[in-house]
Amino acid sequence: MHNDFYSDFDLERFPETATPKGDYRSAFQIERDRIIFSYPFRRLQSKTQVFQSGEYDFYRTRLTHSIEVAKVGRSICEFLLASSDLLNKQFHIDADLTEAICLAHDIGHPPFGHIGERKLNDLMSAHGGFEGNAQTLRILTELIYERPGRTKGIAPTRAFLDGVMKYKATQSDWIAQTGKAPKHHFIYDEQAQWREIIFGGASAPDGLQTPDALNRFKSIECQIMDWADDTAYSLHDIVDGIHARYISTGSLTEWAAGQALDQEQSTLVDTLCEKIKRNSYEPYFGSRVGTFVHACTLRPRRGFLSDCSHRHAFDLKIDPAVKAESALYKSIALDLIFKSTQLQQIEFKGGYILERLFAALCEHCAEPGSKGLNLLPSPVQELLNHEADVTGRHRRLCDYTAGLTDGLAVRTYKRLFDADFGSIAELSS
Repeated sequence: MHNDFYSDFDLERFPETATPKGDYRSAFQIERDRIIFSYPFRRLQSKTQVFQSGEYDFYRTRLTHSIEVAKVGRSICEFLLASSDLLNKQFHIDADLTEAICLAHDIGHPPFGHIGERKLNDLMSAHGGFEGNAQTLRILTELIYERPGRTKGIAPTRAFLDGVMKYKATQSDWIAQTGKAPKHHFIYDEQAQWREIIFGGASAPDGLQTPDALNRFKSIECQIMDWADDTAYSLHDIVDGIHARYISTGSLTEWAAGQALDQEQSTLVDTLCEKIKRNSYEPYFGSRVGTFVHACTLRPRRGFLSDCSHRHAFDLKIDPAVKAESALYKSIALDLIFKSTQLQQIEFKGGYILERLFAALCEHCAEPGSKGLNLLPSPVQELLNHEADVTGRHRRLCDYTAGLTDGLAVRTYKRLFDADFGSIAELSS
């Protein structure tokens, strides 16, 4: 069925690519399927969400988190179609497109969670930095199918590109405004070309000239992905934290006593304590997913790109009470889980592993024509050989390091630095 919400402007692909003859799928369904069947997506099963991958069998990984975000995003699209008088069956937000964006939103994240992202940004400070969302964009447009002499990327539509591009300010944009490189929320300088493609060659108005304004400028599908992501991790990080005994009635009560909570927040904490006591917290948080979906409404928007794409003619509005509930759960997770001694120690170790790995790769591989040791898999080395300058070679080394799973990063570290690890048979495998 034709959907008037999307025009040729939204469906244009980069590079221009014809749909295979006889394919029954829409362009957005093809993008979703390409994500699901990709190597970077499968790697997420062994990358940290909150707790290190493989530590226990029931904790969420980046993969299960991405699947949950995709389901929430799709549910929001379906709910809006059923509840909003601004949409109908011939004019609606495409659930397949939104699902594809949600599935892809974390594929650029490195091993060891957010410490990996911060560490790689520090290590790449002289060569453009590192940011998980920027790396997602790089994977989708450059790396996902890359082989020497072949087309790179998944030939994404403009609508899909816009949806995954959560941030649109470059590192140089931030440096120009603040005088220093950003810690997060940027794209690489060379990715400004994709921003221009999303804008269709139009010049951004004065109101979109600052990095903060550029990063707030999001398509409706990107806004849905953002809230679906907030929903998934603000609710499910709490569940995993209770399972892992980081959050208990005792720790929660002690935490609440040190906060200036209002009546609504205090009631939510009391409810959570009661659910923990009754061991009914998991079904309770499962039901809250529906509440977070039903908190969404649409509001028309007029402004930049709204005349050429309906994707920029609407804003997603969230019920303030539900938004505040999400913020409360994030605060609890931050203070009781992420700032805990145990997780801080694990983060320190993950950062240390990445720092030593990257230093070894730079020492032996970063200089063109280097006579250093052969430390890289041959396909990676072949791509590295095509980079003429040191900055490009550092970016390739960063791609390789960021693509490692938690387990592979640990094993590679042990092979390089643990004298008792590895064998001739293993090293040749």
